Amino acid sequence: MLQTIAILLLTLATAAPVMAEPFIIAHRGASGERPEHTLAGYERAIDQGADYIEPDLVLTSDGILVARHENEIGGTTDVADHPEFAARRTSKTIDGQPVTGWFTEDFTLAELRTLRARERLAELRSANSRFNDLYPIPTFEEILKLVRAKEAETGRRIGLYPETKHPGYFAGIGLPHQAPLLALLGKYGYQTEADPVFIQSFEVGNLKALRALSRLRLIQLVYSEGGPADEPGVTYADMLTTQGLKQIADYADGIGPATAMVLAPEGPTGLVERAHQAGLEVHVWTLRMENGFLPAAFQRPDDPQGRGDFSGYVRAVARTGVDAMFSDFPKQARDALNPAP
Repeated sequence: MLQTIAILLLTLATAAPVMAEPFIIAHRGASGERPEHTLAGYERAIDQGADYIEPDLVLTSDGILVARHENEIGGTTDVADHPEFAARRTSKTIDGQPVTGWFTEDFTLAELRTLRARERLAELRSANSRFNDLYPIPTFEEILKLVRAKEAETGRRIGLYPETKHPGYFAGIGLPHQAPLLALLGKYGYQTEADPVFIQSFEVGNLKALRALSRLRLIQLVYSEGGPADEPGVTYADMLTTQGLKQIADYADGIGPATAMVLAPEGPTGLVERAHQAGLEVHVWTLRMENGFLPAAFQRPDDPQGRGDFSGYVRAVARTGVDAMFSDFPKQARDALNPAP
């Protein structure tokens, strides 16, 4: 009898292995509750238990890495209210797309210091607008200092997950990301694959250059449409074939797909399994609470706050076997994975 029970337990254990809980990456900080890419937003995310915080990195004219969603800052700062910078408004082509506004690479850090951050999704997240004009644009070094201070305060490691934004474009104007990024990470002790750092990019050349220079872990971002801006003959669909995933594994440690690429309305797509077979982690973006960002099955049109079944969605994505999740709401994502009894 005891032998039969032991065999049954062994069979159940091998048939249904326990999956590790995905770690939570605070997408641009706790950006569902504070304007994105502000020290206040990053600190709130850390206080809410985020495993990693994500700064999108662009450069100033004097080569300083700062955190902004894009190098165009008209929608995320009060720059339009500064008459002294009115003449800086211009049109450029970024990754093949025309963009008009104000760009970080046309400002020194000292000039950017005179600006203040604003909520980018003001119509959707009106409560965040009460924090408009309170916070400056942070440098990457300030974010590193915040992380070190919070680690000393909390006694836990806090990961960094920087994204190099438009690296090919910046390299083309003489402001490549690699040297200042690796110099700052090295200064604060981040040098090997054992350190809590992932560097991500939608481009390929930037990641390959980083791989040649560093042992830090790298993530190839991918999407359901288009392809990397620096490889116009390649699509992301090409990169996600069995052969394409093997090629990514030559220079990166994982992929970062949109959540819909791993969980379709009819169920898991199989991408997680194929990536894992190629030796790649899967870190999905971006889980948000608002109905407009959720699949139909998880929307709640009658919710007065315009929010859907976020907890259900988080758990459904986790069941696909992903290794990590980006979220604008790190606390709520963590709570969904660890519901109160």
